[in-house]
Amino acid sequence: MDPSASPLELAVALLRIPSITPRDEGCQLLIGSFLQQLGFTLYPLRFGNVDNLYARLGSKGKNFCFAGHTDVVTPGEESRWQTPPFAAAIVDGMLIGRGANDMKGGVAAMLAATARFLQANPNFAQHNSLSFLITGDEEGAAVDGTVKVLEWLRQRQESIDYCLVGEPTCMQQLGDGLKQGRRGSLNAELIFQGRQGHVAYPHLADNPIHRAAPLLDRLARHRFDEGNAHFPPTTLQMTRIQAGDGSDNVIPGSLRLNFNFRFGTASTPAQLEEQIHNILAEADPPLPYTLTTHLSGRPFLTEGGELLQALSNSIRTVLDISANPNTAGGTSDARFISLDCPQTVEFGLFSPTIHQVNERVPVDELERLCQVYTHLLLTLFPAL
Repeated sequence: MDPSASPLELAVALLRIPSITPRDEGCQLLIGSFLQQLGFTLYPLRFGNVDNLYARLGSKGKNFCFAGHTDVVTPGEESRWQTPPFAAAIVDGMLIGRGANDMKGGVAAMLAATARFLQANPNFAQHNSLSFLITGDEEGAAVDGTVKVLEWLRQRQESIDYCLVGEPTCMQQLGDGLKQGRRGSLNAELIFQGRQGHVAYPHLADNPIHRAAPLLDRLARHRFDEGNAHFPPTTLQMTRIQAGDGSDNVIPGSLRLNFNFRFGTASTPAQLEEQIHNILAEADPPLPYTLTTHLSGRPFLTEGGELLQALSNSIRTVLDISANPNTAGGTSDARFISLDCPQTVEFGLFSPTIHQVNERVPVDELERLCQVYTHLLLTLFPAL
């Protein structure tokens, strides 16, 4: 791919590659070829069955990192797509394809912005560094992607000073929102133990559904915290309840419940678990249970700093809009990067169609996002 390629040309090339998690199918080869022509040193990193790419230009000063992912979710019902999901067709000014928003459009804008920045600042690598951290594991289990690359960087004693994650962040129009943090995610499985028996002889059994029902109601209604200035109150959402084998005449012996917490900095995972135990202790008589949890990401928050200030200024200058720094939405790989790089923010495209049929992005927004990224780099690293 020519280093002078537009963000649209880059996006089309990436969208035509069916890189459904965890298959990369050549996306990172395309990105690597582009960056190599700009002088970057490439480090292809495969962990498990996941392809990742770290690329760096320069070895001095501050290291600014663009982070993102090339994997996409499945297209779903392909017959419902206006055009084939990997055709990257342009219809009425819209680029349609799986990954247009999430997040090949953002990656394309990063690449094009990097080329423009280096053309405007040819001596950059003599004083500072630019890097790309691209994974193929963001939409999947997220265990062999960014986490492993960060471990590899630590072993090399290589640090990231600024990181911009190009996930879609805007809610109503391009530029109206950026993520200065994200809520944490805690998954839990709760198993209540009863005693199996015949439905005609309930006195000889102990029905865990009946006994757990009031406890589940208390869990659903419980206020775990009040949130704070940057994060809303913690939420608990039950995602699965299972009991019995479908027999109409058997009282089940156990009930399995799965749920998820989305939480900010007002509570820790340990505090949330403690509150669960306190609620379950209210059962009279006691209902035996086991609780297991898995922390998939801690909350992070970037308050102030050069990157946040420069990004806000670039959005205002290029798009003539004041971005709202917020922490809403799901998780992203920023939750891992922020542990090593306190100045981590997210800014990307308007995102109404992510993961949907006919995912799409206005063609002109790819160019405008590229301009914001270019302005940001020139703000942080003026040409010398």
